[in-house]
Amino acid sequence: MRIALLSDIHGNMVSLNAVWQDLERQEVDQVISLGDVATLGPQPREVVSFLREKQVAGIMGNHDEFLLNPDSLHTYMDAPWFSESINWTISELRPDDLRFLRTFTPLYRHSFDDKNSMLCFHGSPNTNTDMLLATTTPADLKEKLRGYRATIMVGGHTHIQMFRQHNGLILLNPGSVGMPFEQMPFAGAPRVLPQAEYAIVSWQDGVLSAELRRVPIDLTIVKQAALDSNLPEYEDWIRNWLDKWELL
Repeated sequence: MRIALLSDIHGNMVSLNAVWQDLERQEVDQVISLGDVATLGPQPREVVSFLREKQVAGIMGNHDEFLLNPDSLHTYMDAPWFSESINWTISELRPDDLRFLRTFTPLYRHSFDDKNSMLCFHGSPNTNTDMLLATTTPADLKEKLRGYRATIMVGGHTHIQMFRQHNGLILLNPGSVGMPFEQMPFAGAPRVLPQAEYAIVSWQDGVLSAELRRVPIDLTIVKQAALDSNLPEYEDWIRNWLDKWELL
């Protein structure tokens, strides 16, 4: 069994296409989206339509909830640009797109056998706004995962790839398809890496494995998609992308 895990596409169809082309060569059996599929990027309708046509199972991210319940925005961020971006995304989506988003669930569990399973969520099992990072203390992790058990737990939200062991379980973050951050937390505007990220979890003859994948993208086409759209403050979105790695 091979399962591809995508997260935080954020309306970037160019990067989603790059990831999809790669995962098709990996012969996966299932694809799961961990949420935040449409907002902040220039191609929300294209992304949602693609996921719907491919019958991708969806986890409800906090940004997906904003599209279905815009009144909840003020509890997360009160910046005018943020509300404008969410409202623009809503205006771009069709009724079928919103109905598809309503099928997303907070949790998704896949059982490998009677004793081993994978639990998927967006932020944590308890809320889609939790951040589980490599620097999160074991005590904080214990609290955020309290009440849930699985062989491997997979979440997104941070836009940072992570593979971590915690009290025997594997904690995995596939990173972000459409907006992979250079670091989290960040100060000021996020710096976005010129790549697309996802993960594959495999279960074969009782052996569990997980692979973090990074796919090259054509940054010129990514930026052109924003230029061709009516995305609010598209200049800032374009400016956040790094043209190359800046190693310390």
